[in-house]
Amino acid sequence: REYARLCAAAGAAPQEAVLRRLRGPGGGRLDLAAQSLSLPTCSALGRLLPGAAPLAALALGDCGLSEEGVRLLLNGLCTNTTVKSLDLKGNNLRTMGAEALGKLLRQNKSIRSLTLEWNSLGMWEEGFSFFCQGLRANNFLQRLDLRNNQINHQGAGELAMALTQNTSLQELDLRWNNIGLLGGRALLNCLHSNKTLKRLELAGNNVPGDILKAVEQALDHNQDREAILSEAQNQVNILSKEVLSLKDEKNKQFMDFVDTVDKQKEERARSEKMSAARVSQLQEALDEQYSIMNSLKTKLQMTEAALALSEQKVHTLGELLSAMKQEQNCVAESHFRELQQQKQEGADRESKLLHDLSAASEKNLLLRNQVDELERKCKVQQDQLFQVKQDLTNTTAELKLRAVEAEERLEMEKRRFKQSLEDMESLRVKEVDRVAQQMEASERSMHDRIQRLEAIRISLDEELSQVKAAALAERGRAEEELIKVRSQARLEEQQRLEHLEEKLRLMTESRDEAQNCCLKQKEMVAEAQAKAKQLSLYADGLKRRLEELQQYVDRKEEEKVTELNKVKVELQEQIGHLEAERTAQDGLREKIAALERQLKALSSNHREALLDKEGEISLLLEKLRMKEAEISRMREEEAQRASFLQNAIMAYVQGSSLGTHSSRK
Repeated sequence: REYARLCAAAGAAPQEAVLRRLRGPGGGRLDLAAQSLSLPTCSALGRLLPGAAPLAALALGDCGLSEEGVRLLLNGLCTNTTVKSLDLKGNNLRTMGAEALGKLLRQNKSIRSLTLEWNSLGMWEEGFSFFCQGLRANNFLQRLDLRNNQINHQGAGELAMALTQNTSLQELDLRWNNIGLLGGRALLNCLHSNKTLKRLELAGNNVPGDILKAVEQALDHNQDREAILSEAQNQVNILSKEVLSLKDEKNKQFMDFVDTVDKQKEERARSEKMSAARVSQLQEALDEQYSIMNSLKTKLQMTEAALALSEQKVHTLGELLSAMKQEQNCVAESHFRELQQQKQEGADRESKLLHDLSAASEKNLLLRNQVDELERKCKVQQDQLFQVKQDLTNTTAELKLRAVEAEERLEMEKRRFKQSLEDMESLRVKEVDRVAQQMEASERSMHDRIQRLEAIRISLDEELSQVKAAALAERGRAEEELIKVRSQARLEEQQRLEHLEEKLRLMTESRDEAQNCCLKQKEMVAEAQAKAKQLSLYADGLKRRLEELQQYVDRKEEEKVTELNKVKVELQEQIGHLEAERTAQDGLREKIAALERQLKALSSNHREALLDKEGEISLLLEKLRMKEAEISRMREEEAQRASFLQNAIMAYVQGSSLGTHSSRK
C-alpha cells in the first residue's frame, strides 16, 4: 500500500511484478532480480526503504537500472538499518553508481555482503576512487564481489589503499578483471598492513604466479594469526571464567564461614542468656538464704533476751532462796532443776542454730565458686571468639594477596605472549621485505630486457610503416584494365596485405612471448605464441589493431575502385613495382630470420635466468619451512606455558588456605 501510494503521488502506475514480490511471502528477502524497474519505481522504493518492514536481503540483479535509479535506491538504503545483503550484479553501474555506492558505504552500518558482479565500476577512475574512499571509511562490510568490473592496475592500487585502513572486510572477489602485475603487487603490499582479509580471489587478472603464491601465503598468515589470537582469547576467557568461578567459590566459602561465625555468636548469646538466667536464679536463692540467716539471727537475739530474762529470774529466785533457804529447800531444788533443764534446752538450741549457720555459709561458698567458674568460661569463650576473628582477617588478607599475585602472573604471561607474537611478526615482515626486494630487483632486470625488445619492435614497426606507405603509394597507381589482370592484382594485393598482417602478428606475438617469458619465467619460447592468444589484454589489443588495419584496407579498396579507370595505362609499371616490393619482402624475411635468431638467444638466456630463479625460490622455500617449523615450535611452547599456568592456578586453588580452613571447620 505504501508503494502504491508513493507511485500515485509521483503520478506513475505501480509495476505489477514489484507488487507481486512485495505481497508474496519473502521471509525477510525482497527479490526483484531480472525485473525491469522504471525510474518512478526506483524513486518510490528509495523512499520506502528507510521505513520499510525489516528486510534482511535485497536482490536487484540484472534489473537494467539507470544511473539516476541507482542513485535514488542507494540514497534510500543509506539510512536503512535492517538490510544485511545487497545484490546489484549485471546493472552496468558506472560513474554515478560508483559515487552512490561510495556514499552508501560511508553512511550505512548494517550491510555485511555486497555483490557488484558484471558492472563497469573500473572504467572511470574518478568514480571508482569515490567507491574506494567509501570502502576505506566503512568498518562493517564483510564480503565484497567485484568480478568482471574492468578494474585496471590503477583501480587495484586505489582498492589496495582502501584495504590498508579497512578493518572489517574478510572476503574480496576480483576475478576476471585487468589488474595485471602492478595491481597484484599493490594488493600484495596492502596485505602487510591488513590483518582481517581472509579470502582474496585474483583468477583471470594476468597476475604472475609468484605474486598469487605470495598473496595466498599472506592470507594463510592472516588466518593463522586470527586462529592464534582466537585460541589465546579463548584460553584467556576460560582462565578468567575459572578465576571468577574460584572467586565465587571462595566468596561462598567465606559467606559460609561468616554464617557459622554468626551462628556461633547466636549460640554464645543464647548461652550467655541462659547463664545470666541461672546466675539470677542463684542470686535469688542466695537472697533467700540471706533472709533465712536474718530470721535465724532474730530468733537468736530473742532467745538471748529470753535467756537474760531467765537469768534475771534465777537471780531473783536465788535471792528468794537465800532468804527462804531454810523454809523452801524443796521448792529451790525443784526450781534449780527446772533452771538446769532450761539451760540445757537453750544450749541445744544454740548448737542447732550454729550448725545451720555453718551449712548456709558452705552453700554460699559453693555458689560463689560456681559463679567464678561461669565467669572464667565466659572469658575463655570471648578469647576464642577474638582468636577466630583474628584468623578470619588473616585468611582474608592472605587470599587477597594470593589473588593479586595470580593476576600479576597472568598479566606477565599475557605480556610475554604479546611480545613473542610481535617479535615473530617483525621477523616475518623483515624476511618478506628482503624477498620482495630480491624479486623487485629481478623484475627490474627483466623489465629492462623487455624495454630493449620493445625498442627493437618499435624500429621494426617504423620499417613496416615505411613499407606500408610505399605500398599504398604504389597501390594507388596499380590498377588493371582487364578483369583477369584486375583480379590477379587484387589477389596479389590481398596476398601482400595478408603477408604484412602475418608479419605484424608475428612481431606482436614475439613481443608477447618475451613479456610472458619475463612474467611467468617457467614457459618455453615455443609455447609463448599459443599462450599469448589466451591473454585477454593482448588479444584485445591485437583485435583493435586488426580492426584498424581492416578499416584502412577497406578505405583504400574504395579509393582503388574509384581510381581503377584512371590507372589502366600504368599496369606494367605496377607489375615492376610489385617485383621490387617482392625483393623488399625477401629482405624483410631475412631480417625476421635474424630477429628469430636473436629471440632464440634471448630464450636461452631466459632459461638460464629461470633456472637461477628456481634455485633462489627453492632456497626461499627452505627458509620458509624453517620459519614455519620455528613458529610451530613457539606455538607448542606457548601452549605448554598456558597449560602450566592453568595447572598452577588449579594447584593454587586446591591448596589454598580457605580449603584447609573449611575442612578443619
